[in-house]
Amino acid sequence: MPMPRSITRLNRSVLNKGMVRLTGHGPLVEIQHVGRRSGRVYRTPLMAFRRGDVVTIALTYGRHVDWLANVRAAKGCRMRMGHRQLTLGAPSSLTREVGLSRMPLLPRMLLPILRCEDYVELPLIADVPFTGWS
Repeated sequence: MPMPRSITRLNRSVLNKGMVRLTGHGPLVEIQHVGRRSGRVYRTPLMAFRRGDVVTIALTYGRHVDWLANVRAAKGCRMRMGHRQLTLGAPSSLTREVGLSRMPLLPRMLLPILRCEDYVELPLIADVPFTGWS
């Protein structure tokens, strides 16, 4: 069960601004994506985990979030992960079991408590040092 829409709105209007400052530390990342209707560039903080040449994201707000619809429409995005800038391809949906298996131990224990059912993976296309968004 995804988190309620009221929490989503609070995060978007208040918390995301602070979270962006913390990206690059631990599993906190920032994705840059283009609005599918507006063409505007957005940056959204998330938690993501890289394993080899794929990045896995738990969709704690469910599958129907704007950033994911934008990334699907564009067939990819860019991500700041630590001191790296990743170019990622189109997201693929994962089953709950596969998604959880790709999480580190602590998130693997917490995500079922949050009733997170949806996960996506994005293939790695390029990995370069992060020098700022252009």
